Amino acid sequence: MSAAQFSADAPPFVSLTGAGVRVAVIDSGVFPGNPHIGTSVSGVRIHPGGETDDDFVDRIGHGTAVAAAILEKAPRIELFAVRVFDRTLSTSANTLAEAITWAAANGARLINLSLGTPNPARAAMLGAAVDEAVDAGAIVVAARESAGVTWLPGSLPTVAGVRLDASCERNDLRVSFGDWMHPVSFAAAGFPRPIPGVPVERNLSGISFAVANVTGFLARLLEAHETIFDVAGLARTLRAAS
Repeated sequence: MSAAQFSADAPPFVSLTGAGVRVAVIDSGVFPGNPHIGTSVSGVRIHPGGETDDDFVDRIGHGTAVAAAILEKAPRIELFAVRVFDRTLSTSANTLAEAITWAAANGARLINLSLGTPNPARAAMLGAAVDEAVDAGAIVVAARESAGVTWLPGSLPTVAGVRLDASCERNDLRVSFGDWMHPVSFAAAGFPRPIPGVPVERNLSGISFAVANVTGFLARLLEAHETIFDVAGLARTLRAAS
């Protein structure tokens, strides 16, 4: 296995903004009025059973913070909030699978999952949803491992899986290249964008924001490479750039 490190201020990411790349954030929704959002947001709520409505507004803040971290690196993405959480950060694997399928069917090129399940019994259900997303040309970015826990769907080989790397600067991306079965995985810092006047130790942190930081990097990459539709394409492009 080989590895590479990239900076947002250097090729192949420098001067890119994610323009024109639709990013679906599957989470607690997004609050459009948050000053760290600063762009138009559309969205949907996925209810258990697959029903939808247009109430994508975040009531607990997690999805908004995740979206803000993505937008810091890729401010010109087309942001789409897919709300699966209500008042707590919990949902069913079935609802999550419905959300992945819905996001891909509605034009997402990247699907950010700052969440996951450690339950291996959910692998088949989530894997089928990821396969549908891949067939539609969407790349799922999700937590792969944290604190010794392996997460789904981020540990699936067709997902851009992410680890938190405490030694990684917020402006850097670490990439590990594997084989044809597991082409690539990522590591990034676990901090969202800073809040003025708030010490870093009091801000949010964790694997959720490592995932968001990777999604921001990948949105930049997809702006410049419109023919990347899967993790194998990510691996080829980043290996060539390393």
